[in-house]
Amino acid sequence: MNIEFKPIDRTNYNECIELSLKEEQRKFVAPNMFSLVQAAYEPNLYPLGIYKDNKMVGFILYDFDDEIKGWSMSRFMVDKKYQKKGIGKIALQKFIEFFKNKYGGIKLYTSAEVDNQVAIDLYEKFGFEKKEEFEYEAGGRIYREVRMSIQF
Repeated sequence: MNIEFKPIDRTNYNECIELSLKEEQRKFVAPNMFSLVQAAYEPNLYPLGIYKDNKMVGFILYDFDDEIKGWSMSRFMVDKKYQKKGIGKIALQKFIEFFKNKYGGIKLYTSAEVDNQVAIDLYEKFGFEKKEEFEYEAGGRIYREVRMSIQF
């Protein structure tokens, strides 16, 4: 399967916004539009489209997180039409390789809602280890997540 990444820019941001999740998954991942606005106005956020055969099928946002003083894959999603086809697994593996090649032997963090067992299992399969649970408030809602990391 040919999976590649392309930066989100003025040529493809609409494609990114149009990607969607299943209804029950929406509580786990911020909308791509919100992520793109964050990337436009906050420093050190890097949005990437996940492409399969030149068609955007998913989205990754990674950033340098000042709070944890490290790099984080803060958003990862595959459009509902392309789920259950192995794309997420291949995209995650390729992102780990991309990140390792670009930044070398450092730690990469991610997090998932504590009740998003599908994401936690996927991240663990690729070597991420659970570190701690934490809570934060955004938009009037309390989020409970588990922070995970992998060391290269």
